[in-house]
Amino acid sequence: MSHAIELTGVFDAQHYGKRLDQALSDLFPDYSRTRIKEWILQDMVTLDGQVANKPRDKVMEGQQVRILATIEEAHQWLPQDIELDIVYEDDDILVIDKPAGLVVHPGAGTPDGTVLNALLHHYPAIAEVPRAGIVHRLDKDTTGLMVVAKSIPAQTHLVDALQRRDITREYEAIAVGHMTAGGTVDEPISRHSTLRTHMAVNPMGKPAVTHYRVAEKFRAHTRLRLRLETGRTHQIRVHMAYIKHPLVGDPVYGGRLRPIRQATPELTEALRGFKRQALHATMLRLEHPITGELMEWHSPIPADMVELLEVLRADTAAHPDDIVWI
Repeated sequence: MSHAIELTGVFDAQHYGKRLDQALSDLFPDYSRTRIKEWILQDMVTLDGQVANKPRDKVMEGQQVRILATIEEAHQWLPQDIELDIVYEDDDILVIDKPAGLVVHPGAGTPDGTVLNALLHHYPAIAEVPRAGIVHRLDKDTTGLMVVAKSIPAQTHLVDALQRRDITREYEAIAVGHMTAGGTVDEPISRHSTLRTHMAVNPMGKPAVTHYRVAEKFRAHTRLRLRLETGRTHQIRVHMAYIKHPLVGDPVYGGRLRPIRQATPELTEALRGFKRQALHATMLRLEHPITGELMEWHSPIPADMVELLEVLRADTAAHPDDIVWI
């Protein structure tokens, strides 16, 4: 479903000579430049009564602007009483701690039972915000923190902050292999050429940068702390697999479970039984989209990762002089 909006205004001296999409973004700051550009290309913008459909065109002082546009609503999705772990909420945003197994947004194969459906139940007015305020996502089996906008102005500012890389997101992960030092993976990512639900490093893809540091070393695994500069789909999972250190349990990029020399039955069972990628969004820091206040939240590592770490520590303690390079 969608609803129509009408926006009117007049360009003044500060807009003179600017691109149309830039000038409109200045005039209507509650809407993102990307959305405004789409409206221009869809012939929804007029200047002095004439359709203006070229985002690059320069504007003149005194031109009368009118936008007749439509905004998609989330009303096509049903509110569902799904429990959300809300760690912060005010009039403009909420921050949730997502569990494993919960999909963020409806899609092919998952028409409902998602974070979006839960948001519509928790706060019905969020239906007026595109995608129910979701500005970034976590994979179904990745746990941890994500922010949601409760209004269009908040959403616009959060999306812009993400694009400027002004939102800090840190993750905890357990990777396969003994890593000696941290580093950065700066490799572009795009859709896999043949497996369309997978992503892959591709020189023609979009820029993607992941920083990682070693937090704890085990015989054949490494606990990592990672920070994203960009937010590509499956970014951490793809980048770690690319450098030959896939995440434990990753069903897509992890490959087959490789045997570990002298592994105890407990370790073998723990690794075989870990059926999701060992990845948790543990810290989120941002400037509040309306007040500008710097805010930060932390989420402890979930129980399944804690249990796996305990088994890895016990295995390492039992073989203090042994490093398994796998």
